Amino acid sequence: MQFTAKVTDILKQRSACAILPVDNKNRLSDSGSALDKANGGLLSKILKRGDLGSAAGSTLMVPTIEGGAERALLVRTSKTPISQAEFRKVANSSATAVTSLKDASSYLVEVPVTDADATWQAAQTALAAGLASYKFTRCHSDAKPNALAKFTVHAADKKQLKGVQKGVELGGGQALGSNVARELGNLPGNICTPSYLVGEAKALAKKHAKLSTSVLDNKKMESLGMGSFMSVAKGSDEPAAMIAMNYKGGKAGQKPIVLVGKGITFDTGGISLKPGAAMDEMKFDMCGAASVFGVMNALVEMNAPVNVVGVVAAAENMPSGRASKPGDIVTSMSGKTIEILNTDAEGRLVLCDALTWAGKFKPSVVIDVATLTGACVIALGHHATGLYANQDKLANDLIAAGETSGDRAWRMPLWDEYQPMLNSNFADMQNIGGREAGSVTAACFLARFAEDYNWAHLDIAGSAWKSGAAKGATGRPVPLLLQYILNKK
Repeated sequence: MQFTAKVTDILKQRSACAILPVDNKNRLSDSGSALDKANGGLLSKILKRGDLGSAAGSTLMVPTIEGGAERALLVRTSKTPISQAEFRKVANSSATAVTSLKDASSYLVEVPVTDADATWQAAQTALAAGLASYKFTRCHSDAKPNALAKFTVHAADKKQLKGVQKGVELGGGQALGSNVARELGNLPGNICTPSYLVGEAKALAKKHAKLSTSVLDNKKMESLGMGSFMSVAKGSDEPAAMIAMNYKGGKAGQKPIVLVGKGITFDTGGISLKPGAAMDEMKFDMCGAASVFGVMNALVEMNAPVNVVGVVAAAENMPSGRASKPGDIVTSMSGKTIEILNTDAEGRLVLCDALTWAGKFKPSVVIDVATLTGACVIALGHHATGLYANQDKLANDLIAAGETSGDRAWRMPLWDEYQPMLNSNFADMQNIGGREAGSVTAACFLARFAEDYNWAHLDIAGSAWKSGAAKGATGRPVPLLLQYILNKK
């Protein structure tokens, strides 16, 4: 999608639709009032009839108007200034209402928002429009993509324009990255294999000079001692891969942020086989890896002045004669031994070797992203990502990035008191800690392999995809990660 920030005269700005806010007393913003006057009070008359709902985010399309825009979309807000949450709701509902049109111009920045400036408003407006424009069509024989291809965000004057442009760039990047992640997550496991992800990483490197891609195959990972990762990979006929996408947009010698994504392209549970109901959703078990791809795509498109390495641990978890059995003991790249009590706790087995390998990039910080535990869904539902960190500042910065972007996370405990739950009679540790605090003990497991650097773990099992009628990948936590990374530049 093409995003533009402009100082526009609503009577001259040509578009298929002008998006206009209306407060709880049916008052239009400045641009809306100008358009209403030019149309002989048409919009005011429509509002007085009560056709626009009273709930925040309600929309009403006025199909024919005079002026630069062909249509006007009226969208309800409450008493101003409105909250940030309400502004997101208004931005999302209005963007959804114009997806069938080729382009639209938004005047939502004219709405006062509590503790937010025009830059933030523009970012949220662009993000909403970009997310609304996405539609999965690849595997449909007759589906047509959403039409929305151009979106303009109005700035009140030249003084405000710079901030609006900055917000549009950020929101547009967040939307692009989220949609890359959504597309990869939505692809079925017979298309999106580890080899497919390798191809995507190499293709990205070919298009952008500042990004290079390297890949470890099964043989190389075995030679490096990645026995934990390979204990998962060996159960599948699909070759596994450890992928590194190295983006050097920052200063030479500046330590990179390293993102590590769990890329289990399909998770049957292995020998500890999952129930058949809803197993199709286990194609989403690579959404951590998908989010890393999303971030890397956004960074190169934005030409961001940062150094970031995206690591993807890609494999299938399948039951076979070669698959790991409960009770097997494997040796990780770090040299630590692991008793596998449940082969469905495979994410931590691939991530622990990825975390060890990530140290070779001499990172400033490492953040792993994984659909790791159903226990996190029980704890936090589908609204918040579970956040664990071994450094308070890192945790606080990620929480703040989530609050700003609307892609929220909640910090969970990573206390030493939980570590004994991973004790094993036969190895250095076991890969599960029992029923209690399942998300916490999974994070405690990973923490043992991230002791040499500042590290955070994002458990996105509840936030990475939706089930039911709206089934599909969400693209989270791409907005959070991009906000965090760009805050550091």
